[in-house]
Amino acid sequence: MFEHRHRPLVPRAAFLRRQALYASVSFGIIIFSLVIGVVGYHVFEGMAWIDAFLNAAMLMGGMGPIGELHTNAGKLFAGCYALYCGLVLIIAVGILAAPIFHRFLHRFHLQIESDEHQTATHTRK
Repeated sequence: MFEHRHRPLVPRAAFLRRQALYASVSFGIIIFSLVIGVVGYHVFEGMAWIDAFLNAAMLMGGMGPIGELHTNAGKLFAGCYALYCGLVLIIAVGILAAPIFHRFLHRFHLQIESDEHQTATHTRK
């Protein structure tokens, strides 16, 4: 999906389209994970939907749950969901940053190749 190292950088418009695609995938994973948390808190703890949303969102944001957990199933769910959210955060940020990081490295590599080519050309003269 990314250009090969010997190919030129894609135009800015193509890069922005790629970034938008990766951002949508990243946000889709976050929304999917939030839905898992909301449903889990609703089912295992019997929380109202809005309270379940608040707890899931706060846990995903790294703040921790708001309400006290009363059932063992709810506590197990919250622990597993917290571990899962930590991984989702790392994965989502990695997906979001991948095109930017690739473009930076690709531009840096092209610049090095250009400098090496110019040095070799001047050495021959």
